[in-house]
Amino acid sequence: MKKYKIGYTTGVFDMFHIGHLKVLQRAKEQCEYLIVGVSTDEVVRSYKNKTPIIPFEERMAIVSALKCVDQAVPQTCMNKMEAWEKYHFDALFHGSDWKGSDMYNKMIDEFKEVGVDVVFLPHTDGVSSSLLSEVLHKMSENGEE
Repeated sequence: MKKYKIGYTTGVFDMFHIGHLKVLQRAKEQCEYLIVGVSTDEVVRSYKNKTPIIPFEERMAIVSALKCVDQAVPQTCMNKMEAWEKYHFDALFHGSDWKGSDMYNKMIDEFKEVGVDVVFLPHTDGVSSSLLSEVLHKMSENGEE
């Protein structure tokens, strides 16, 4: 396994769960220094058309507290090349659920030009913040707590 100097990954990290933790741990195993971009509420609303359940400041605090994260930073836009210009990472980590998508195929080509590898990490099946949100929504509709 190739070891990178600076790794970068991003996420919403709403309702932090084991899938989030595994991706961050796997990323850290492959780099000396891991920077994690936490999506601001505005960024999430811009592409998911919903507001995270956990406020941005709390999501930042959770991610910052993890021993596998060296630095948590706000992700204020979806342009990963802008992040590279600021943090100069040599690996971009992302969940394998995006592998093969047009957006990431284009990103791989762009990052290749500046010497950055895009590394896909295994996605944890069966758990997601969206799934947790749906369960909570159904419980509240049924009067459960």
